[in-house]
Amino acid sequence: MKRTAFVLLLCALSLSAFAQPALRHLDVDYSNQLPSYPTKEAWLTRAAQLRQQILTSAGLSPMPAKTPLNAQIFGKVDKGDYTLEKVYFESLPGHFVSGNLYRPKTASQSVGGKAPAVLCPHGHWAYGRLENQPLNSGSARAASFAKQGYVSFIWDMVGYVDSTAIPHTFASGHREGFTRETLWGVNLLGLQLWNSIRAADFLLSLPEVDATRLAVTGESGGGTQTFLLAAIDERIRVAAPVNMVSALMQGGSVCENAPNLRIDTTNVEIAALFAPRPLLLIAATGDWTKNVPRVEFPTIRAIYKLFDAENQVQVVQFDAPHNYHQPSREAVYGWFAHWLQGRAETTPIKERGISVAPLGELMVFHGRTRPTNESNETQLIESMIASAKSQLRDSRLSSQFGAALRSSLLAAYPTTEQLDVMKGPQGTEYAVTHRATGSVINLRLRPASVTANSLVLLIEATPNLDVLNTLSAQGHTVVQLTRFSEPQPEAPANIKFFTTYNRTTAARRVQDVLTALAFASQQANGKPVSLIAAGEAGLWALLARSLAPALHRSIIDVNAFANTDDAAFVAKLAIPSLRRAGDFTTAVALAGTTPLMLFNTGGAFDATSIGNLYRAANQTNALRVERHKLTATEIAAAFKP
Repeated sequence: MKRTAFVLLLCALSLSAFAQPALRHLDVDYSNQLPSYPTKEAWLTRAAQLRQQILTSAGLSPMPAKTPLNAQIFGKVDKGDYTLEKVYFESLPGHFVSGNLYRPKTASQSVGGKAPAVLCPHGHWAYGRLENQPLNSGSARAASFAKQGYVSFIWDMVGYVDSTAIPHTFASGHREGFTRETLWGVNLLGLQLWNSIRAADFLLSLPEVDATRLAVTGESGGGTQTFLLAAIDERIRVAAPVNMVSALMQGGSVCENAPNLRIDTTNVEIAALFAPRPLLLIAATGDWTKNVPRVEFPTIRAIYKLFDAENQVQVVQFDAPHNYHQPSREAVYGWFAHWLQGRAETTPIKERGISVAPLGELMVFHGRTRPTNESNETQLIESMIASAKSQLRDSRLSSQFGAALRSSLLAAYPTTEQLDVMKGPQGTEYAVTHRATGSVINLRLRPASVTANSLVLLIEATPNLDVLNTLSAQGHTVVQLTRFSEPQPEAPANIKFFTTYNRTTAARRVQDVLTALAFASQQANGKPVSLIAAGEAGLWALLARSLAPALHRSIIDVNAFANTDDAAFVAKLAIPSLRRAGDFTTAVALAGTTPLMLFNTGGAFDATSIGNLYRAANQTNALRVERHKLTATEIAAAFKP
């Protein structure tokens, strides 16, 4: 019986690391995976992590500089009780947002002479903001808000109607896989989210707008813009995402998917970030929001309940296909009037007397020359990357880059409760599972118990016994990582936006190192822990140590990695937004100026910025940089005090 148990355990130890990570994608039904939170404090901690994840994924951490909008407002048409105007402004230098501004002619429902305002992003209809049919009319929505006393603004998605300089495939071109733009957090979702932020800036710049009463509502892809903006912009006071918040489908356009965005989360949890501010969910029986009243809404309402704000979230469902039709709009009008205009009820307000303007009154560049400084796609990408590099040189943003790096890696140093440890019969082999990701690594402890005054974690991309034997002969207690977790499988051909939902293999390796560090710390039982990482594993370890408790010392092989070359990162260290977050410089800054040796720079790895960190802390003696590759004997010798 004992022999059988030993055999089963050995099989578990040898096979456990072959468990494949669960594959996630936009069409997975997450209904049975929706989270719950026991306390408001638990949710607030999670909410802060999620907001940072959104910003990092969108390339907006740190936020880009808010350059002058240079807004142009023209072509005013009197519509009786409201006016219609054409607008364009620069959300980024050379990138223009175009749309229509609707303003009430009276101060109806105003406070202190100022009116509430509504942002109206649109969905992926053939005619964009100009769509006018029974299932949706963006112009009717914006005009109705103006008739009800709101200043409303509806603008083009990138690549739609008047926004033709940049295609709706911005920074992707329908390319799958990892690109230079991915490293720098340059993507269409981020550009459109930034456009939404600047659209809010534009509305709030108007003298008649009440900054305390700003709302947003949009449908489908515009619904995605609605809940993303509401999640990260505290200026939004009321929101109504229409036919988009779902556990069944997360958004099928490139503008709704950015790398890392939905790793370990869904649109349902993202929409809940608006709590406790008033939120109305509109759903339809004929699309992916068909289950919202009984599945998604209760999950969001439970989070509102943590704030004692259950009355500030509602759902309305219509027996209809995918839409933002008149009954949906009327439900939103009633909800907004209650929270923004002091109306006692939240019941629908009828849409009356709306006449959609002709195209000539709506199209911004109809008969008008486009701006001479307008950027094309390549120019805009280069400008965004140059701006990010400029921010990296601004020491005032260092703490923000640290937060961005954590969200780029989406890894964490595990607590004792987050590790499941299986010990082999000889007492030297272990299988360790990280519960949060389900990843499993194998480790070897030599000797079987910690006898030295410190412990060394040894990590090599291809484990061998040379360094282990040399260190053991010197009397060190060594934990060797003998098998990493399974690599992330290749994305199947029929699955889009793979990195939106799944960690890359390089990111999984960073987590493996952190899991190994946590195990080593447990074994050390309070004694100092040091780190030695050789081969390709050195790069993973250099990143991972930034998220771990301070180590006694680290000896790391940087493997002649060209850390100033984007192509090298794409080929060897494909982690979304890693360059945007400051990669190794930020990682070393987070880890602190503990003793660090970098070897095998090969003239390719530039350690100048790392040296500057140690110099600024007056710890130059704690940093050693070697150009050549070290042998096992040299590594062991370098480890000596």
